[in-house]
Amino acid sequence: MNTDYSFKIFSSTAHLPLNWDDVAISTIFLSKKYLEVLEKSSPENMICHFIGIFKNDTLVGISLSQFLNLNKLESFGERDKCIKTAVRNIVFRNFGSQVLVLGNNMLTGQNCYALSDSIDKKKAMQALYFATTELKKIFKSKGVTIHITTYKDFGEEEIKNFAIPEFENDYQFSTQPNMIFSINENWKSEQDYIDSLSKKYRDQYKRARKKAADIEKRKLHLEDIILLEETIYELYFHVAKNAPFNTFFLPKNHFRIFKEIFKDKFLFYGYFIGEKLIGFNTLIKNGAIMDTYFLGYDDSIQREKMLYLNMLYDMIAYSINKGFKEIVFARTALEIKSSVGAKPVKMYGLIAHTNTLVNPYMSKIFKYLEPESIWQERNPFK
Repeated sequence: MNTDYSFKIFSSTAHLPLNWDDVAISTIFLSKKYLEVLEKSSPENMICHFIGIFKNDTLVGISLSQFLNLNKLESFGERDKCIKTAVRNIVFRNFGSQVLVLGNNMLTGQNCYALSDSIDKKKAMQALYFATTELKKIFKSKGVTIHITTYKDFGEEEIKNFAIPEFENDYQFSTQPNMIFSINENWKSEQDYIDSLSKKYRDQYKRARKKAADIEKRKLHLEDIILLEETIYELYFHVAKNAPFNTFFLPKNHFRIFKEIFKDKFLFYGYFIGEKLIGFNTLIKNGAIMDTYFLGYDDSIQREKMLYLNMLYDMIAYSINKGFKEIVFARTALEIKSSVGAKPVKMYGLIAHTNTLVNPYMSKIFKYLEPESIWQERNPFK
């Protein structure tokens, strides 16, 4: 390894360098506060480590790793009951159940690393590679063999940083896109957004709002989240379990911990019919960007009241009113997000199997690991 670049691996936020957040300014999801959320309420099958990259003795880069033990999951997702899903589950159980993710498996987007502007990115990536190698040794010493190592969610420019010899045997893949909603700088209110829609999509908006006329949306505070924790978890778990593919489930206290640590930067909205909570969504203020987070709903009411679509419109309205520049809608429900104006942004990653005999076949295996989504892009604007 290059002598002026080194790394340190931390297993606790209490031990992070004092200037950690100075390097984390590009995203809230590498900040010490967010890493504390993971430390206190990460999924049961996940172990997090935090990596510092140093030039001489100065912290110049930071990264997050998440180890996932997929054998601890009772289900990878129950929506798709087909042969391909069954094969995928067998492949995972036997050949890829212990996964080391460099990045954040709970989010979409480049939340893998942040680097100081002045450094050599290729050398920093080299240091990250050696830190990953060291992590595998740490797990091996505890009797855990890493099957798959993956670096996830980079844009077209960012993936180029990995064009160094250390990563030449890794398979570069492209996953489902990240759905990004750009807020027109001329929009000052929700009405400006509605006025920009074509007739078909203005009608969709009106229909959705009419269907949900008897639903009350409330901003929930910490005490409300604690009071409704059981119901919140049931609504979340229903949606998560019925996703096409899952590698983790949040613990019950996750939203409470997030609110405790992030306060007003973490928004929690409950949707009620009378006094009954029938759905919720969460948002995270990330500088000029609004990140959508987890949600939950009662499926029977969701369909009848077009609740999910109404949630998307609410997120857009709030973000316009508060002057945000874009909304990260992430990578599920691509078509409905497209119908409100989100655009797909292609994301790339790297993946390698510990068994070098498996790697030449990774392109074929990957088709089973990443479920294909067939969808039609919409353009709702005039």
